[in-house]
Amino acid sequence: MQNLKYSTEIKHLNGNSFTSQAISFKALDGYVLAGVLYTPVNTIKANLVVSSATGVPQAFYRRFSEYAAQLGYQVLTFDYRGVAKSAPRQLKGFKMSYLDWGKLDLAGAIDYSFKQDTPLFLVGHSYGGQALGLTPNHDKVSAMYCFGTGAGWHGYMPFKEKIKVQVIWNIIFPPMVAITGYLPWSKLNMGADLPKGVYQQWRRWCKNPTYFFADPEQQNLHEQYAQIKTPIYAVAALDDDWALPNSRYAFMQHYKNAPMHFINISADEFGLKQIGHMGYFRQGSEPIWDKMLNTFETFIHD
Repeated sequence: MQNLKYSTEIKHLNGNSFTSQAISFKALDGYVLAGVLYTPVNTIKANLVVSSATGVPQAFYRRFSEYAAQLGYQVLTFDYRGVAKSAPRQLKGFKMSYLDWGKLDLAGAIDYSFKQDTPLFLVGHSYGGQALGLTPNHDKVSAMYCFGTGAGWHGYMPFKEKIKVQVIWNIIFPPMVAITGYLPWSKLNMGADLPKGVYQQWRRWCKNPTYFFADPEQQNLHEQYAQIKTPIYAVAALDDDWALPNSRYAFMQHYKNAPMHFINISADEFGLKQIGHMGYFRQGSEPIWDKMLNTFETFIHD
């Protein structure tokens, strides 16, 4: 397929120029996804794919992507199927699996961004760090840095967050989904609306300490994740109530053959008031990004 390209905007930050271009590309099954490509005007040192958190539109990662582009990285952000600009006009009745985002969509983004002579890095946020293990082309990724990736079980959360999450899952969400036929998450200002299938699987898996690895229908994932040999840097902020270190360990143990680096961070060490689950990519997080990009540099120069 010839990828459709739209308007290109040239931007300048700190004396460095890059372009921002809306594109579309195909997932492995042919589903058309909406993305934005951030490209340095000068030399591209590496390619980078941002794998989003559940229900978080790609626009949320714009500030980080512009920052990385001015430092020489060509960055692709995209919306998973059923989310934001990759969603159909009507979410009710839209059929998909939560796993499609990794198996088909992220895999398509990896194929789109991969160049034989240039390293490809993955930046995962929450679900985005889970998704590498779902891709059939993970061997094209030189390294992954992920933030706030955990098993999703409420038992790993502090008491107040645990109660809040159980109320949302068991009392608030079910009638909303029953009425609309999808999860109208945007009504709660929590993220983009989600297809019903994503909601149903997510809710079921979050009831178990080992997430989808405990699902009798997903036992093949144990072997699939064991195949990953990509170096992984898994970051957990100590105030990220949704993905504290114990939740991260519970999930990341399944990448059992990947060189694994666990990194705990606090807001204080980066001069921030808080990080939480979303602050990894908010304004003021440049020191966090620098630490990650410096790590990628070691792969570029190896």
